[in-house]
Amino acid sequence: MNYAVDPELQAKEYLEKHRIMELLSQLTSFLLFDRPNKPREYLITLLERLKIAKLTGVAFPFFMENSNIVSMFEMMDSSGRGCISFVQYKEALKNLGLCTADEVLHDDGHIITLDKFRDEVNRRMQEIWSSF
Repeated sequence: MNYAVDPELQAKEYLEKHRIMELLSQLTSFLLFDRPNKPREYLITLLERLKIAKLTGVAFPFFMENSNIVSMFEMMDSSGRGCISFVQYKEALKNLGLCTADEVLHDDGHIITLDKFRDEVNRRMQEIWSSF
């Protein structure tokens, strides 16, 4: 196959280069999380907020506010011990779209507290948005 004239390969490269699939995945997550009455206007506003954040350095839009992160952590910490297992931590990151299935996370043997979980969710969200 000649790469120079293969439109499918060119399209794939374009999508990867500009991280379009990741962007669409994040936008879809926001959309499903908030379920606005006017989804098109909502997406336009979200993209405008992303552009402003990139230009000015203000905070990127996050669909996981602190109260959401706490609620998620508390659901995983059903015994109320104040920590979750590494497996729960990794699954939560995957469910939030903040960790790919093939990403290797290393269990450092430390317990995962709410603070560590929140910091990692926020760090990964910042990393994702800043890459677009």
